[in-house]
Amino acid sequence: MDMKRVYIYTTLCFLLSYAKTEAQQTEQRLPEKVAQTTTVTSTDDKQISKRSLAECVQLAIKANPTLLQNELDVKRAEVNLAQAKANRLPDVDANLQHSLTSGRSQDNSTLQYISSNNSTGYFSLDASVPLFRGFRLFHDIRMRADAKAAGKLTFDTQINALKLDVITAYIQSLTAQDILRQSEMQTEVTREQVRRAESMHKEGAINPGDYFDLKGQLANDVNTIENNRQLLYSSRVKLAALLNMDENQLGELENLRIKESGQRLDAKQLYEMAVDQLPDIQALDYRIKVAERDIKIAKSYYYPSLSLSAGLGSNYSKLGIQGTYWSQMRNNVGKSISLNLSVPIFNHLQVYNNVRLAKLDLQSAKFQKEIQQNILRSATSNAVFNLQNASNMITQLRSQNENYAESFRIAKVVFELGNSNSVIFLTAKNKYDNSQIQLLVKQYEWLLQKYINDYYAGSLNL
Repeated sequence: MDMKRVYIYTTLCFLLSYAKTEAQQTEQRLPEKVAQTTTVTSTDDKQISKRSLAECVQLAIKANPTLLQNELDVKRAEVNLAQAKANRLPDVDANLQHSLTSGRSQDNSTLQYISSNNSTGYFSLDASVPLFRGFRLFHDIRMRADAKAAGKLTFDTQINALKLDVITAYIQSLTAQDILRQSEMQTEVTREQVRRAESMHKEGAINPGDYFDLKGQLANDVNTIENNRQLLYSSRVKLAALLNMDENQLGELENLRIKESGQRLDAKQLYEMAVDQLPDIQALDYRIKVAERDIKIAKSYYYPSLSLSAGLGSNYSKLGIQGTYWSQMRNNVGKSISLNLSVPIFNHLQVYNNVRLAKLDLQSAKFQKEIQQNILRSATSNAVFNLQNASNMITQLRSQNENYAESFRIAKVVFELGNSNSVIFLTAKNKYDNSQIQLLVKQYEWLLQKYINDYYAGSLNL
């Protein structure tokens, strides 16, 4: 696996920072409604048209063009292995030649030079069987088999990477969707306050500054809705692209449930499980085997090559005295069998240098495995820490949200009684709104980190 594709929560952090500056008012009179949105789950599970995360993952595996293109590498490895096995078979060639000559030429039936026009024919059938090539064919077959296994594991890694892509885009879409819902609720609360302020403004019962401050807040809330709608659309487009479909074909997404429970692994345990489970680490072991076999193949050119050859041939000449075309072909049949030995003596040190290069490739493959294990160690450590950190922050944010909810309730009552101003009211309200958004995003962040931990543990069952 390309460890650069390890998915952390960068995008969700962007949503968090975006929401903290853009998120607006939420109605305090319905704290239970707040809980429904900030716990990520929804009780509205009766809609049968919603697309689940598992369905999105399976659609991506079947239809993602990048993944399908990568699958061709597996098929190429299968073809290369089949060819390596076929190289043990004999080479058989047939030749048929017919020519017209004019002027001085050699008659192939008498092997004498003639000066007249002539018509000649020739055919041959040759076969060659490799007997010994320094075990080159054997090592090549084993190398191609290891390369095929490595290719299959690499493809499995690409499938897992695509799963993480889909999970990330899916969670981004749900996050943006819930932020949009929050902003719509916040805008509705602001709109109610503006309607109330308009009536009071006509009667002169409200400070004009407070009235226009609320109207400005409403305009800002409407802009926030449009910005959040754009963010949601962009997230859905990204998810739809992974599934190789248009955004309007995606439909509604099924909500994900958070269960902050289950066994927690420490960094060392998760790393050890990842080393055992991840196909990309196993693929590196096969790459090392490929490099070892390549050294043996390079060394095989030090040894002599032995092959057995056999041939069958005949000829025809128009000027021949042996009869017709077919009778000459039958009468002129020649057979041969030979044992061919080729001994390498000096080839500009090419074999020697090829062996050196193959050994360097082996060292590079071993270093690559060590590099990836080091990256994996850091990634698993971060994954465990980020999951625990998100869990801790969720606890703190829930407490913060409760405190800000009470603060906003008091500020709202005091403001509506005319004993406060819009600055105090909106300050308390925005703190409450932002705490809701932070809790919402952090829960989705925790969910993403949970999927990442499951990936390293080899339990990403989607």
